[in-house]
Amino acid sequence: MATRTTFALLIDSDNVSARYIHGIMNELTNRHGQVTYRRIYGDLTSGQMAKWKETLADHSLTPMQQFPNTKGKNATDSFLIIDAMDILYEGKVDGFCIVSSDGDFTRLASRLRDAGMVVVGMGEAKTPRSFRNACTVFTSLELLVGSEEPDAPVAREDEAVQLTKREVSDAIVDIVSERAGRGDEVTLSEVGNRLVRIYPDFDVRAFGYSQLSKFLSSFDNLVLEKKDNIVSVSLVRSSETKEAVARLIADEVERAGDEGVELSQLGNLIHDEYPLFNVKDYGYSKLSKFMRDVNGVVVSGSSDSSRVYPDCE
Repeated sequence: MATRTTFALLIDSDNVSARYIHGIMNELTNRHGQVTYRRIYGDLTSGQMAKWKETLADHSLTPMQQFPNTKGKNATDSFLIIDAMDILYEGKVDGFCIVSSDGDFTRLASRLRDAGMVVVGMGEAKTPRSFRNACTVFTSLELLVGSEEPDAPVAREDEAVQLTKREVSDAIVDIVSERAGRGDEVTLSEVGNRLVRIYPDFDVRAFGYSQLSKFLSSFDNLVLEKKDNIVSVSLVRSSETKEAVARLIADEVERAGDEGVELSQLGNLIHDEYPLFNVKDYGYSKLSKFMRDVNGVVVSGSSDSSRVYPDCE
């Protein structure tokens, strides 16, 4: 029987609601490994800890009492960080699960990864991008308690941290193109592993899907094929789409006349009309290089701030 990865579960009760505890335990044990240390940090004498105290025995959580000794200072964070380093030096676990929505644990997550630990982060939607990216894998707690609208991405407090489907599409295209350029086949599992390395908080459940294969099947520019129980992923290169985009560019530039159109403006227009169109699908590294092959237009400049004019020659 294979040995399961052992984790130390460290919960910051100041920043996480007790309603997530069942989801936390299920996610950690079913997807990641065996939980050995189970500790929750905070002031158990405070009224806000009442719900957490009700769950301690049910989940074998060890309360780590921390009184607020200094007003305005978060003693709980310091206690959790010191305890995590003590556990690290004991050498009895393979990884840590830090449950908090506090970006102050970013450095701790980085330090644990530097030591070769697997770091699973869990926090609410408001969790800063810095902490998410410092973890090996990050899961939004809202995904663990269900949603009334399963087909909608989980809303996040800061739009800047919301991982969009377009970003995922671009990353997949890069992954597949890189391997295809060497003549290698790309498997579904490899795509999934690479996506998590690029975006630690990537989770198909955030987009309303239960499986990666179903999520990727929703992209018009991807093809999934199954051979001998191995699913491969490849790109669809539609000449019709390429020609339609080229016509869209030429028409827009012609209407602009001698003033021309900013390259970025054309990029936004293409994205609005063809959301999944990506120049990398057709062997171009940049939109400007694709533009130079469009009949009837000429690109002035070499950067993405260039303008596109009608070709009068």
